[in-house]
Amino acid sequence: MGERRNLALIDTLTPDPHLPVQEGPPEAHMSRRRLRACHECDWLVRLPPLHRGQSADCPRCGHTLSTRHYRPAQRSLALAIAALLALIMAISLPFVSFQISGIGNRIVLTQTATSLIGMHQPLVAIGVVLTTIVLPMVYLLSVIWLQIGLLRRTLLPASRDIARALSHLHPWMMADVFIIGALVSLIKIAGMAEVSLGLAFWAFCCFALLLLLTTQSLDADWMWFSLVGEPAAPEGVVTGARASPQGLTGCPTCGLVNRLDADGNGRCRRCGERLHARLPYSLQRTWALLAAATLLYLPANLYPIMITTSLGHTEPSTIIGGVITLWQHGSYPIAAVIFIASILVPVSKLIAMAWLCLRVPRSDDLQGVSRTRLYRITEFVGRWSMVDVFVVAILVALIRAGNLMSIAPGPAALAFGAVVVLTMLSAMAFDPRLIWDPPLPRSGHSDTGHGDDMPPSSSDHKEVAHDL
Repeated sequence: MGERRNLALIDTLTPDPHLPVQEGPPEAHMSRRRLRACHECDWLVRLPPLHRGQSADCPRCGHTLSTRHYRPAQRSLALAIAALLALIMAISLPFVSFQISGIGNRIVLTQTATSLIGMHQPLVAIGVVLTTIVLPMVYLLSVIWLQIGLLRRTLLPASRDIARALSHLHPWMMADVFIIGALVSLIKIAGMAEVSLGLAFWAFCCFALLLLLTTQSLDADWMWFSLVGEPAAPEGVVTGARASPQGLTGCPTCGLVNRLDADGNGRCRRCGERLHARLPYSLQRTWALLAAATLLYLPANLYPIMITTSLGHTEPSTIIGGVITLWQHGSYPIAAVIFIASILVPVSKLIAMAWLCLRVPRSDDLQGVSRTRLYRITEFVGRWSMVDVFVVAILVALIRAGNLMSIAPGPAALAFGAVVVLTMLSAMAFDPRLIWDPPLPRSGHSDTGHGDDMPPSSSDHKEVAHDL
């Protein structure tokens, strides 16, 4: 890990709004240090000069605001090209094969989706192909497009729109989760059939690792500064205080601090992203998504997630039933992985998000750090529940030997996939800055449809001295 810099700097900046947009690396403008409003706690700070290998963290909640890399454009470009080549190999070559009693089957990666379509599960197939192939490919091509423009010092068309899309694509790329699903699938059938790994399997492992390194190599702060510079900061800004009482907010995409209108809305001057003092109806949308996920979690566990046919005998298997079977056969690590990913994580995420929503009206700074950490963990682990869906996709494509042995997806596959997506959306709908906001008066809950999500009013400017 690189060196981290604490940003406990309290000063006032009153820039000239007529100054031109800054160009070149951020470190070249040490006299014009850039303002950032933490997107997790709303604390307004000024970024110090960063050297390669250093990171700047929010002094209030610890959220990483910027990480500087050595030769960032060349680094991201090389990793993205390598990852794209590995993905092309993974798609083109044989992925895995099995053989039992002289009957076998060999599949390529794309068959994990096409087989589901043939089994009347088109929505699950779309989810599999999007998260493992399509979105990662779009992401890598976008990174290559942007970095080539930066290296040529002449931006390619639509660079700003493409850069803005990168942060939205990141949560939905699940190549690393697919690898875990593939390993679980292969261990499940290793005792029943002879399994052979193709070159595409190893190419996909390399692709998943390179994709992870590519995402980590991108420094959004440096990239946006290099793409379009940085407009002058708003006037009358007080750092070391909350941004919202000052009518300001930080862009969640490019990080630029912007002034909002009287209703607490606006657009980023640099990337064009819609801005809000707080996400509109954050708690209401989070509760609605959690309720939908809870309802779907019941059929996801009560109905079979896959149906196995062996020697003419058909046996449906639920998620918990599969865990019990693996445990009874001595596959303790795999049973633990499925139990944690498919049962413990979804239930824990539902409980954690519901608890955070309930505690927002009683927020205080003393517990803000621990609650923010809980939110980060909840947001991170949600995608790993897709392991079971990927297990079904791989086994359905691979095990197709008629009455001798075959596997079909059950009705719970779609329900469980929907649970994963809904819980991820609930975490995205929740605004963590609400954790750090002062509690609203009890009478305020019945005065407006926004409830707890009501953006701070202009009267909150009086709190700046208290925050300092």
